[in-house]
Amino acid sequence: MLRLGGARGKGNLFYFAGRCAVGLVAVVTGASRGAGKGIALALAANGATVYVTGRTAVDGDADLPGSLATTADQINARGGVGVPVVCDHADDEQVEAVFARVAREHGRLDVLVNNAFAIPDGITSRRPFWEKRLEQQMVLDVGLRSTYVSSFFAAPLLINGGRLVVNTSSFGGTCYMHGPAYGAVKAGVDKMAHDMAEDFRPYGVAAVSLWMGFLRTERTEALFTSSDHRYAALTRHAESAEFPGRVIAALATSPDRMTYSGRVLIAAEAALELGVVDVDGGQPASHRPGLGSPPQYSAAVVH
Repeated sequence: MLRLGGARGKGNLFYFAGRCAVGLVAVVTGASRGAGKGIALALAANGATVYVTGRTAVDGDADLPGSLATTADQINARGGVGVPVVCDHADDEQVEAVFARVAREHGRLDVLVNNAFAIPDGITSRRPFWEKRLEQQMVLDVGLRSTYVSSFFAAPLLINGGRLVVNTSSFGGTCYMHGPAYGAVKAGVDKMAHDMAEDFRPYGVAAVSLWMGFLRTERTEALFTSSDHRYAALTRHAESAEFPGRVIAALATSPDRMTYSGRVLIAAEAALELGVVDVDGGQPASHRPGLGSPPQYSAAVVH
């Protein structure tokens, strides 16, 4: 077992065993199901404490399977400590309360994963945006704005020895995907990670945006058996919901994490660099050839 870095006070030394951080304190937003749940489970090993937020407290509260209670139970079963916190990320006071609780209970935060995202009905419709319901813009609130708000309240904890902020994103940041509202969110959280990295750099906190591939989640499982075959090619190479979490865990424990800060990363490509495989031992392929490349930002800094 190797200890990297200095002590944070007695009982708070940060140890690494392989890719897992003993004593890691993390917050994963939007973790009732889907990518958030998968990421939380991947971070849960070796006694990590993972706060999971969302609106579905227990199974049966929503149409889709999954809940904070179930996610927390599965974190505990893996040897971590799951802390379910019901939170509507459209409500700033509820978000502030999440991080106030982390401050009271731990006094620090090692990893923040901004994954909360409102999914309006009809988001995958082929119709132009003006023929969809105006509620499509709800993603600008819980998706884009919520990422900023969570990072704002988390920052004082992160700069107290934290390591990593991850905004979950997708190839929709540069290609047309699900319409202009969805694309604006993904492009926005990508740039947000780049700019937050500049502010976090003096404190040794890395900030990245992570483009996930097509994931096998409770929601996408329905597509696999539907008559709509638009996603057939992606489905054949679908990643597990835990795969991005494995990449995040590797980034959080990497002594080279700051070299990634400010970048938009493709999960499949970062996995190759970091020696990460999916739960089945496979190596997911990057969708860069078909869906495009991450943006390249200027190095200029203007205050």
